[in-house]
Amino acid sequence: MRHRKGKLKRQHGIIKGLMRFLEDNVVSLDYVDGVIPGEIKVGSATGENLVVRFKYSTISGAKLIARSGSSIQEVFVVTSEPEKLRRAVEAVGSGR
Repeated sequence: MRHRKGKLKRQHGIIKGLMRFLEDNVVSLDYVDGVIPGEIKVGSATGENLVVRFKYSTISGAKLIARSGSSIQEVFVVTSEPEKLRRAVEAVGSGR
């Protein structure tokens, strides 16, 4: 697979701080099979700190929302245990 490094797909750009957050807190979880960052969008909010939140469960896993500055990025996580992922993301805290 051309755009993958382990479980993390790297086809698109990734907002500031998100790569490290995903590598440290999501990819390393044994119940996570894959992580796919979506496109980056521009929001109206400001702030320099990275904030990652669990949005909702999907058929294949879960959707996370990451914000850094005025950038917003969806992150899709392939997992059979989205509830465990939600607890793990919430335990890390909303800011980094």
